[in-house]
Amino acid sequence: MSPTAGAAASPFRSAPGAVRPEWIDHNGHLNLAYYIVLFDLATDAFWPTLGLGAAYRETGFATFAVEAHTLYLAELLEGDETVADSVVVDADAKRLHVAHELLRVRDGAVAARQELMYLTVNQATRRSVPWPEAVAGRLLSARTHYAALRPPWVGRRVSMPVKQA
Repeated sequence: MSPTAGAAASPFRSAPGAVRPEWIDHNGHLNLAYYIVLFDLATDAFWPTLGLGAAYRETGFATFAVEAHTLYLAELLEGDETVADSVVVDADAKRLHVAHELLRVRDGAVAARQELMYLTVNQATRRSVPWPEAVAGRLLSARTHYAALRPPWVGRRVSMPVKQA
């Protein structure tokens, strides 16, 4: 769903895709690198709804990922179909915080979660710049649209539990 004024908040859902045989590792399941590929495909599907697709790149701007955090929660096997639910977590003058949840279609299990931070970049200078006005408005609208859907797992950090003496 594209974020629109007055529409009920729901995540953007990607089209289904299947786990390819060449993505399977020596453990017989989806290699961790290909979860990232699936999330990148989800981003590619989500971007046009935010004004960040091919038309955005044609204006000389792009988005660059500067941070990512992935949680691997359930195995995906060869042929498993997946979809991704995506939301805007936050946005400001130059940054966009996005969260994806990868679902296994056959049983609805959450296979993985990913949050990412993006910058908008001028392709000519390769430097971060503020969002163009029209895109900034869309991102702020999307931030409001998805606010009630902020996943509780966003903002986790990688760490070992502190051992009690």
